[in-house]
Amino acid sequence: MKYFFYVFLLGFFIYSCSSTRERTMEPEANFTGNDTVRIANDSLEYEIIIIDPGYSYFLNTIARPEGYYSQSYLENKNQFLVTDYNQRVRQPFRYNPNIYEQEINYQPNIDYGYDVNYKLYNYFVYLSRKYNQDFSVPTRL
Repeated sequence: MKYFFYVFLLGFFIYSCSSTRERTMEPEANFTGNDTVRIANDSLEYEIIIIDPGYSYFLNTIARPEGYYSQSYLENKNQFLVTDYNQRVRQPFRYNPNIYEQEINYQPNIDYGYDVNYKLYNYFVYLSRKYNQDFSVPTRL
């Protein structure tokens, strides 16, 4: 009986070691194929196209779900974040021009809708996390 227990324990140990599988620590590597996100409000003829590997994955898995923030909260944050972002676009020698390529024309007196504000805000959160950028308004989750 004593040997049966040891054989069983040894067999279980061998089985558990052989059933492990290799896992990648970079989930974005699987989701970078066609990672284009379109942010638009067709009634206002407003459109932002984000072509950044990993943003779609971030938006679908890491970002807070839609409805978590109010539209007024997102509009307030986006107003300050866009201003800070545009200042960085105008300073290509100080900030990486590969990250800050083009200005965003965001006017606070226009109602862009929840979807546009939600995706734009989460893009700033994504930039902050991926490129370790600190904006004037905290965007960490």
